[in-house]
Amino acid sequence: MSAGPDEPPLLPLLRRLIAEQGPIGVAAYMALALGHPRHGYYMTRDPFGARGDFTTAPEISQLFGECLAIWCAMSWGVMQRPLPVRLVEIGPGRGTLMADLMRTLDRIAPELARGAAIHLVETSTVLRRKQQAALGGRRASWHDALMRIPIGPMLLVANEFFDALPIRQFVRAGAGWRERLVDWDEAAQRLVFRAGPELPGAVPPALAAAPEGSIYETSAVAAALAGEIGTRLAAAPGAALIVDYGRGAPAAGDTLAAIRGRKKDADPLAAPGEADLAAHVDFAALAAALEQSGARCWGPITQRGLLTALGIEARLAALLPCASPQQAVQLESGARRLIAPERMGTLFLALAATSPGLRAPPAFETPDPALSRLFR
Repeated sequence: MSAGPDEPPLLPLLRRLIAEQGPIGVAAYMALALGHPRHGYYMTRDPFGARGDFTTAPEISQLFGECLAIWCAMSWGVMQRPLPVRLVEIGPGRGTLMADLMRTLDRIAPELARGAAIHLVETSTVLRRKQQAALGGRRASWHDALMRIPIGPMLLVANEFFDALPIRQFVRAGAGWRERLVDWDEAAQRLVFRAGPELPGAVPPALAAAPEGSIYETSAVAAALAGEIGTRLAAAPGAALIVDYGRGAPAAGDTLAAIRGRKKDADPLAAPGEADLAAHVDFAALAAALEQSGARCWGPITQRGLLTALGIEARLAALLPCASPQQAVQLESGARRLIAPERMGTLFLALAATSPGLRAPPAFETPDPALSRLFR
């Protein structure tokens, strides 16, 4: 079964899989659409930046990475400054965040910058090359999975990563909840959603009586990864920061979206492998998995709260006098986009996790006046 002239290359593979095994879950569909070795969205292209399908916070402004460097430096202090320490990023995109973070650490925490071993968790060879170029001559190690990194003192960041992990969807149909499956409609010649068998206990009790047609989403993959992070934090001193768009408590709602050409496709099944797929992150589920594995969680707080507490406005004020008129416009618009309530400021949330016994990490307690001084 080969692809037609206008069909995504992955579509015949999905049709064959469904013909052989029956309808597949949304999680299996997402895993193939994003991570298939030859036709997966993230495996075949650079989706980030001005020419990509979307722009992440580090691409919007250097201020984001600089603020996260502050967070890492101060969290390292809370950890009693262990060396060596693993500086880990999961889903590092084009390497922009890590490059900005390390550049800032060179200035504000040179001992940490020298003693940190950079570890990047990335499966795409296309993006690994971009990350290597962004880091210049810095030494780094790449891994296909977090489990490949030896356990030890760790500072971990994950920005806009968990939203792309596969989710299961359940739909309220009749008196119960059924898993939402992806099937092939031969008459329409396209992929469609269908309801599978009823699954008692599939959703939290608080949502069990949601209206007909309601959608509930959960991610076993995200929970497992959060649990692995928590296990590492329980075994050795460390702190982790997760920033993404999502919700702070379980809720019904279909958030699965396909992004292509910087626009949201109406149908997430229309172009498998050709569009980014993402869903809102359930931060309560992540926190539960982290804590069940032995870590302590803080937040979530809004991205606005995080970046404001970490001194983004002070850093902007310090940069503007040295900037050209065009640079000043870019800096101000970038900062506004990151923290404005009507932009990314409240849509994006931040969750921190630490080893048990450590006090609250920066921005997750009363803001420290020393934060702004670090940028002067």
